[in-house]
Amino acid sequence: MPHVTVDGKLKEECGVFGVYGKDLDVARLGYFGLFALQHRGQESAGLAVTNGSEIFTHKGGGLVAEVFDEASIARLSNTNSHIAVGHVRYSTTGGSGLVNCQPLVARYMKGHLALAHNGNLTNGDGLRAELESHGSIFQTTSDTEVILNLIARYRMDGSEEALVRALGFVQGAYSLVICTSNQLIGVRDPHGFRPLCLGTLGKGYVLASESAAIEAVGGEFVRDIKPGELVIIGEHGLRFRQYSEGKSASCIFEYVYFARNDSTIDGLNVYEARTAMGKLLAQEHAVNADMVISVPDSGTSAAIGYALESGLPYGEGLVKNRYVGRTFIQPSQALRELKVRLKLTPNSTVVRGKRIIIVDDSIVRGTTTQFLVKMLRQAGAKEIHVRISCPPWISPCFFGVDTPSCEELVGSRMQVGEICQMIGADSLGYLSLEGMLKAVDKAHNGFCLGCFDRNYPLDVSEQSRRVVPRNEEWGDIRG
Repeated sequence: MPHVTVDGKLKEECGVFGVYGKDLDVARLGYFGLFALQHRGQESAGLAVTNGSEIFTHKGGGLVAEVFDEASIARLSNTNSHIAVGHVRYSTTGGSGLVNCQPLVARYMKGHLALAHNGNLTNGDGLRAELESHGSIFQTTSDTEVILNLIARYRMDGSEEALVRALGFVQGAYSLVICTSNQLIGVRDPHGFRPLCLGTLGKGYVLASESAAIEAVGGEFVRDIKPGELVIIGEHGLRFRQYSEGKSASCIFEYVYFARNDSTIDGLNVYEARTAMGKLLAQEHAVNADMVISVPDSGTSAAIGYALESGLPYGEGLVKNRYVGRTFIQPSQALRELKVRLKLTPNSTVVRGKRIIIVDDSIVRGTTTQFLVKMLRQAGAKEIHVRISCPPWISPCFFGVDTPSCEELVGSRMQVGEICQMIGADSLGYLSLEGMLKAVDKAHNGFCLGCFDRNYPLDVSEQSRRVVPRNEEWGDIRG
């Protein structure tokens, strides 16, 4: 079953966080950093810290506040560690079992590694099979362990070149934070599919999936890690290296849905991008109405932009219960509708007798949108016009977003008019691909648009045919 949340949203990706500082409580800062990234993953959370000679971990299933308590944080803090890496997870490759909780840790002859990964490898299965055929043992089903295995093997001599060599075998999406005994390392893949940025905190440094997490712990944002770039942070400061050249193809859905409103990714503020999408949506799909409302919270910024551009008032037509949590859908339609109703409730006083424009960021399978339209009609809305701040989602993501198959994506199966009829709206309008690109133009970045146009930056036929290097190319990976 595809992993779609009760409110009809896709699972977010993952969030990674790292902190380095001799005078910092890195464990506690890591804990707060994960809190700031909670929206990116709610299946599991974990931290690994090191004092240079030992590595200590704490991780488990659930939200950050459920995994950690004061005792566990104090235990990590009392290790006098100066490096921490953390992770919040939604499963893409692998499963949601506790064995796949990150960071993953490896201890070997030259020291130890802890690694947290956001993304998905297109050749992960092939690499795993090749490694296993030459004696590697895997304890998880996550492709993150493939990366860890490669890095650990090639870093036997402790060299930076060994790390770069290991990354040369990996294809797909990966933003990594890596903790060694004396360094914090950040890596972004050659296409920059997943975000990763750098900040300072006093005399220390912070790496995070989003700038909002750096600011949440009191740090100051410095810049994004570039596609194909790694940053090495140690006792002598920090150093950047362009380890691979690639064509930028960052995930445009970060701006549509995944990232926090107060984050800035590759030079563009997320809130600015979303309100611009809403304004362009109003230009492309204007309609006579009395009020603009949103599907909170992900559709709110675009709805505000739509209201500003159209001159219509914005109202809170749907009220969100923020204490329900991210409960996942059940096979029963009745239970699914009950959970939607528990989380999103129409404000009858606001919508009764009015022509409503309801703005959301996307439609995945359509069943939740259909039920929201039904609830708004029952609450007395006179007309309901649905507006979506991105183009129809027609194809799965292979780079770290857990999406349904084409058969289950309503945008892949139906034309816009058919979708409108299915959800029971008076009209339906999607932002065009051109409009979406115009809204993010200030990022000056290339984007992956595969989920909207099926043109992927990498070959994903049969998951890139599970591409693996020829035996003679592995060199000393066999040990």
